[in-house]
Amino acid sequence: MSLISRELPCRRGGYCGPRSGAARSFARVRVSVASSHGRPGKPAKAGKPAQEWLLIEWPEGEDAPTKYRLSTLPKNIPFRDLVDTAKLRWRIERDYQDLKQEVGLGHFEGRGWRGFHHHATLCIAAYGFLISERETIPPSGPRSAALFPQLGIPDGYQPRGSPLAH
Repeated sequence: MSLISRELPCRRGGYCGPRSGAARSFARVRVSVASSHGRPGKPAKAGKPAQEWLLIEWPEGEDAPTKYRLSTLPKNIPFRDLVDTAKLRWRIERDYQDLKQEVGLGHFEGRGWRGFHHHATLCIAAYGFLISERETIPPSGPRSAALFPQLGIPDGYQPRGSPLAH
């Protein structure tokens, strides 16, 4: 793979593809793979091996590319979407780690599916709440959003079941 990456027009110091805040270069090339990864719906055609994307990442300051990813995304996917999808894995892994450490997803010691499903559902709901709370707090400064708006009761309101209700 190092040979493939060095022959691409994107070399060290060059820019190939989007930079999402980090000083990294990306290159992509279609490559033939040896197998269809056991996918029964996508067998390799006779005499023509399956083609996939090879995404190459070259961080700034490195002498050579350090990360290589194979992707089965469609041939006509835009370059930015390919890179974004590849980087999405990091976000998913980070969320899973937070679920296990901060919310207690890894603390379940029961034996049944129903108990685990209940525990996982509560953990995911709690994590969703924590994420929504984080969004209300700016990185530096006071809270920018009120927790709950003040609700008003209309004049003449009679609660249901009240002795004053008609």
